[in-house]
Amino acid sequence: MIEKEIVNRVAKLDVININLSDYAPKNEIVELDLKQFLFKELILKEKEFREGVKSFNFEIYRDKIVALFCSSDTIVPMWAYMLITTYLTDVGATVSHGNKKEVLQSVLLNNIKLLDETEFKNKRVLVNGCGKIKLSESLFIAITKKLQPQVKSLMFGEACSAVPIYKKRK
Repeated sequence: MIEKEIVNRVAKLDVININLSDYAPKNEIVELDLKQFLFKELILKEKEFREGVKSFNFEIYRDKIVALFCSSDTIVPMWAYMLITTYLTDVGATVSHGNKKEVLQSVLLNNIKLLDETEFKNKRVLVNGCGKIKLSESLFIAITKKLQPQVKSLMFGEACSAVPIYKKRK
């Protein structure tokens, strides 16, 4: 009986793997709730708000991505977000509106938009479905829109069980 050599056909595929989790920010994302600056956590009194913000130690947010939001069911004027953003910017923080999860998805979406899609021109691309981070549908839509005009073919999943998504017509 002749033994056949086992060949790993998956390893031989000329496919570029993309894991969207790799586009997550390197800096930590932390939340800052405006509620703590409100009177009784409900009402924004300008003088007290400004004093509270001025005496707050924003240094703890240095070089972090700050998810700025208000968890109180109250009306917060836009200038309040602007004011806090100036303090955060002064310590080198990047500021986005929303909770931690929303800001992560926003940063990922922005990083996908910055991707140089010409690197994938006429290539076979596999977008991995599993990763370290829970990814929203909007990210998969964004990567599809970004890559479809460039790629030869686009697949989803893992190399051993890829789902074909798009194939360029000849």
